[in-house]
Amino acid sequence: MNQTIAILFITVTAMLALPVNTVAQPNLITVTNVVTITETNFVTVTNVLPAAGGNAKPPFESAANQMLQPIKYPWESSFSAGLTLTRGNSSTLLVTGGAQTHKKTPDNEFGLGADGAYGVNNAVKDVDTVHGFGQYNHLFNERIYAYARVEGLHDGVADLQYRITVGPGAGYYLIKQTNTALAVELGSSFVCERLGNVDDSYATLRLAERFEHKFTGYNARLWENAEILPQVNKLDNYIVNAEIGIESSISKSVSLKTFLVENYNNQPAAGRDKNDIKLVSGISYKF
Repeated sequence: MNQTIAILFITVTAMLALPVNTVAQPNLITVTNVVTITETNFVTVTNVLPAAGGNAKPPFESAANQMLQPIKYPWESSFSAGLTLTRGNSSTLLVTGGAQTHKKTPDNEFGLGADGAYGVNNAVKDVDTVHGFGQYNHLFNERIYAYARVEGLHDGVADLQYRITVGPGAGYYLIKQTNTALAVELGSSFVCERLGNVDDSYATLRLAERFEHKFTGYNARLWENAEILPQVNKLDNYIVNAEIGIESSISKSVSLKTFLVENYNNQPAAGRDKNDIKLVSGISYKF
């Protein structure tokens, strides 16, 4: 009996414990979902509609072509001429002409020029000059440069058949601005001349300066240059050349030009003056 009750008690206890365990120990389910979605869409739509005729270029292509175009440094040239004629109590004729061209780049500067004048006074020739020059500058930086220069002069009234001057040197820009430039030069030259039917050649030093200023509000410019060339082994034999002038624009291409030229030779030909001064006025055309 007691054994039966014990068995029954154990059976009932086991049956009661089964649902308790079910509640006390629930099922644990862990679900981890990691979803990474990366979506990158690049959409480029370019609609270029050319004008009638099909010659228009896309804007980006035109801009690219402009960026690829090299910077141009053109030659700037001018031609000038003047005429003075009098009749009556005096009979004079003076004809002048000249041409110049120059080009400037960040590394090099080129200048070429030629001018001449012919005049008579009461049938007597009193002006007979032909002049020309060429100069090349190579810039090492914005201000310092080396130059090579050649210059020629004929003055029939001064009995100078020819004078050719050739030489190198160095220069320095004291002022180098958009509208103003001032440079000094120091070098040497070799002079070959026929003066008073006497041929001669000698070496000289060369000290020079040149100045230019542009008056933008008045469309005008002022320039001035001077040089002295003393003979190396005979310093009392020297030459001075100087020029000062002003130019005022009438239009984009035409301007009025007036300048004064002085040529001084400390040892002139026999019977000739040391100093020759010439005032020239005329019209200049730029092209």
